[in-house]
Amino acid sequence: MASLATKNTSLFVKLIKNVTNGPKRLSSHFIYYPDNEVPVEGETTKMNMMQAINNAMDITLKTDPTAVLFGEDVGFGGVFRCALGLQEKYGKDRVFNTPLCEQGIAGFGIGLATAGATAIAEIQFADYIFPAFDQIINEAAKARYRSGGQFECGGLTVRTPCSAVGHGGLYHSQSPEAFFAHVPGLRVVVPRGPITAKGLLLACIRERDPCVFLEPKILYRSASEEVPTGDYVLPLGKAQVLREGDAATLIGWGTQIHVLLEVAEMAQEKLGVKCDVIDLQSILPWDEDTVCNSVKKTGRCVIAHEAPLTSGFGAEIAATIQEECFLHLEAPVCRVAGWDAPFPHVFEAFYIPDKWRCYQALLDTLQY
Repeated sequence: MASLATKNTSLFVKLIKNVTNGPKRLSSHFIYYPDNEVPVEGETTKMNMMQAINNAMDITLKTDPTAVLFGEDVGFGGVFRCALGLQEKYGKDRVFNTPLCEQGIAGFGIGLATAGATAIAEIQFADYIFPAFDQIINEAAKARYRSGGQFECGGLTVRTPCSAVGHGGLYHSQSPEAFFAHVPGLRVVVPRGPITAKGLLLACIRERDPCVFLEPKILYRSASEEVPTGDYVLPLGKAQVLREGDAATLIGWGTQIHVLLEVAEMAQEKLGVKCDVIDLQSILPWDEDTVCNSVKKTGRCVIAHEAPLTSGFGAEIAATIQEECFLHLEAPVCRVAGWDAPFPHVFEAFYIPDKWRCYQALLDTLQY
């Protein structure tokens, strides 16, 4: 009996060893490329993206007495801890929890902003922003126009975590930027890391149009940079050229920028060619000049985003390039995106536009 128990234990140990040594599903489909240049002079400190966003809101609450921060669980720091410590610092009347009601969160923020306050509203996941869609689209975006300029709610910034995280499944992985890009009166912004997150968020908070600030949640802790500790803003509506080349233009935003930077590196190593890599940063309005000038130079373009292909924002970019750069194109504009299906759980690795799909698209474009 003892020998049987020993034999079973040995088999169990072997089983565990085989499982442990088997293939591991990684949560990240990219290598993070930190920014090495800071936009302003002065002291810096290492922050991840969560800390940089926290720092931007801390500066706002400190310098703007009308500023308030609210959302589901925000009083406790938020599910991703972006508001950590802010209620203790500024009090429950300025940093507080709301009911689980996205429409109410957006409506409350619109009311505050219309009355002259600076409202920072957090929607816990971008996937759940759709109940607030009517408030954002039909009220916030139209406030200035419908009043003939007599009032506006430009003091409203709606922050929300978006995009793939490695285990989010269909209700915690979506990228809804294209829905909002169709709406005049809004600004839609997506940062790629801590430095851009802080500067763009501060710019959104001070912008006199309501802003939707989409935060790629996988970057909250996987992205770290030396971030300026002082107050600074980055221009809205302006793209950044992160790498320069003449073979092709690679365009993305958020997490996808790091995928494209790796693709550009692979292309240089394997093919001996250099590519422009452009971070759009602002989806609405977007920087047509920077994009078109690059494509006129390279003659080839690959656009990549996590959202589904059909009617994704890449389609708007491709249409504009076709209109403005047609005589300069050496190949059709290529889009690499999520599939036209709900975001899967166990098949996430096959859904997202990883470096291999993007590299193949670049290869096809170069060989066209």
